[in-house]
Amino acid sequence: MKYRVSLNGKDYEIEVEKGEAQVLSISDTPAAAAPVAAAPVAAPAAPAAAAPAPAAAGAGDPIVAPMPGVILEIAVAAGQAVKKGDLLVVLEAMKMENDIVAPRDGTVSAVVSSKGASVNTDDLLLTLL
Repeated sequence: MKYRVSLNGKDYEIEVEKGEAQVLSISDTPAAAAPVAAAPVAAPAAPAAAAPAPAAAGAGDPIVAPMPGVILEIAVAAGQAVKKGDLLVVLEAMKMENDIVAPRDGTVSAVVSSKGASVNTDDLLLTLL
């Protein structure tokens, strides 16, 4: 069965077959869109995560979580200059610490996440000018 789910401002088209789920497409949902009625759940849902990260507070390129996990450390602050490869965030996922590093030289325009926060894949962590 195929389902369309709206979560954290994104629309997901999901296909579920015999307890396995596959994401078919992801698209951004406009902010003023009306809520979509929830589709029936075919498989047990994962436990609810903490509140989602707020929308971008600063201008620049978004640095997002590459996987779900918990923020162990925020190594930068807004206004801080960083070089390519500098540590930005330490994300714990499946009992492993993952370093999120700067993809390029720049300045941190906003830190959106916080230490101890649970994040999902593609949640905004910070923005980089």
